Amino acid sequence: MGVFQKVVIYFYVIGVVRSVQQIPWLSCQFIDEHVSNNSEGYTETQLIHREAMVQFGLKGDAPVNPHAITFLITVSKLDLQRSIEGVEAEELECEVRRYSTEGIHVRWPALGAEGYNRWYTCILRHRKDKFSVTAFLRHPSDQPPPGQQDYRSWTPIADQEVLTTTVAMLLKTETPSVKVRLRSQPKLHCQFSIDHRGPNVTVEWHWQSRGERRMLFRYNSRSGEIHGSGVGKKALAGGDASYTLPFTKMSSEGSYICSVSVNPLFTNMELNLHVEEPPRVSLNVGPTLVLEDGKEQKVVCTAENYYPLDVEILWHEQNPAASGQRVGAPLPKELKNILFSSHKHNQDQTYSLSAFFYLKASLALSGKQFSCSVSHPSLRMPIKKSFILQVEEPSSLMFNLAVGVVLISLSGVLIIMLLYLNSARRPSKKPY
Repeated sequence: MGVFQKVVIYFYVIGVVRSVQQIPWLSCQFIDEHVSNNSEGYTETQLIHREAMVQFGLKGDAPVNPHAITFLITVSKLDLQRSIEGVEAEELECEVRRYSTEGIHVRWPALGAEGYNRWYTCILRHRKDKFSVTAFLRHPSDQPPPGQQDYRSWTPIADQEVLTTTVAMLLKTETPSVKVRLRSQPKLHCQFSIDHRGPNVTVEWHWQSRGERRMLFRYNSRSGEIHGSGVGKKALAGGDASYTLPFTKMSSEGSYICSVSVNPLFTNMELNLHVEEPPRVSLNVGPTLVLEDGKEQKVVCTAENYYPLDVEILWHEQNPAASGQRVGAPLPKELKNILFSSHKHNQDQTYSLSAFFYLKASLALSGKQFSCSVSHPSLRMPIKKSFILQVEEPSSLMFNLAVGVVLISLSGVLIIMLLYLNSARRPSKKPY
């Protein structure tokens, strides 16, 4: 077999594998709208949920489900199908809505964009927050837009209608929900694509939390003006609008909104950032605690500098030999006489908490292991700190007195002997 044939077979196999991984169609919810004025003259919108399919293929393809509305997405410069590669259809939530241009008619400068357009948004979300994609679907039409706002007179769509569309603009994030630690510099992903060159694009980032909102960044491709920081200008040229935060603080928490607009289209994505700081756990005793029978010791387990507030501290008692067994070992006994300090609010907005009890030593508890377990949203597994209790029998008073008397007596005898030996060594004086 020649080299050329091997290369052809290789690319054929790669293409087959890739096509297997791609999702050919998705079951969707088409959220239609009925807009009307109520008796008081105010506009009311009724949302109507209808069965729909998003199908990838060629113009004229038969619908996979002939009983549902089909949004047939045909080949264009933007590949929505590729943006959801590597996942199963069951992992995705699919939603299609009409998109209002607010009465603005702009010729879309892409191939085959003659005449007028009806616009739809297709939103695909991963159920485990791995990514989110918004695509603008362009459906060509030979009918001019109405003289009023388009949402007041939407074109009717039949229950089994097939709408042939192309993807005109894409916006994707791979970080719809982010958990970070304090003093980190996370990067919030936001990628956009447009089906023609040289569009007048405006990119903005906003932060909002608890009713407060502020702009972080703004860029316009036509003027080249940039306000704020965190997004690279060179990266924007390639459609990368990802935003890098400065060192995170507690006040960094909130929603970060990446928005992209190309007249008459505008869309945004909300990325939620959560700060999580794991606790530092310590005990006020060493690995082994030695007490006399009947003595009492305050034992404290402290969890420090954690965020958010949700924390759980438990104390358990068990035999240390049983802690290493997996099968048949008795479960640790949870201690009930636990007292807690109040939550301490630290200067860096983190929290600290202590859980303590008074341990009264007894010979029956000697050799027992006492463990403190701290659970927190930032931890995959609880943090555990343990110590072993060793209990000694108290020495009797009479025994201590006897030992003391013996020691004093021995000391007296020793002193007398030393004095005697010292006097014996002195030379006697001879008379002259």
